[in-house]
Amino acid sequence: MAENSDILSQWVDEYTADLYSWAAFKISDREAAKDLVQDTFLVAAEKMDSFKGDSSPRTWLFSILNHKIIDTYRKKDKQPVTTGSHILSELFDKDGSWKKEKRPQHWHEDEKHLLHDEDFLAVLAACLDALPDTWNTCVKLKYLSGKKGEEICQAVGLSTTNYWQIIHRAKLQLRECIEDNWFNE
Repeated sequence: MAENSDILSQWVDEYTADLYSWAAFKISDREAAKDLVQDTFLVAAEKMDSFKGDSSPRTWLFSILNHKIIDTYRKKDKQPVTTGSHILSELFDKDGSWKKEKRPQHWHEDEKHLLHDEDFLAVLAACLDALPDTWNTCVKLKYLSGKKGEEICQAVGLSTTNYWQIIHRAKLQLRECIEDNWFNE
């Protein structure tokens, strides 16, 4: 038993920073990321006897953490969404056409590489954080993690139709937010 405690302490020292970085990237909430890493080590402590060493301790811990992250998204998805539906009425008229003042602006191709610009990345992060939780999750899994729609639907517990509506609406809201806070500042 003392041996398991020593091994776990070593793993905490060795892997906490990497686990936290991954969790914070995946859920964009530092406090929740800390909780997920702590929960990961609690599960590892409980299941230490089942770790056979077929994979590295790092791989095993990341597997536990990834399951915790998926559970977090599933819990969030079960909460009712109260924002976001107003976006469509703000952007489109009753006939479904763009409102003139809300029509997407042309983004100049001569812009330097925006993804290397720290100020732009801060605006992008703020715009992502302004999305409802499920929308934020779907966008990050699709565009930052490169997950396929089927995987995202399964992980978040959405129907395919709902998923594509969320992606569409999230892109509209992101575009408007980026235009307002970056291109038209």
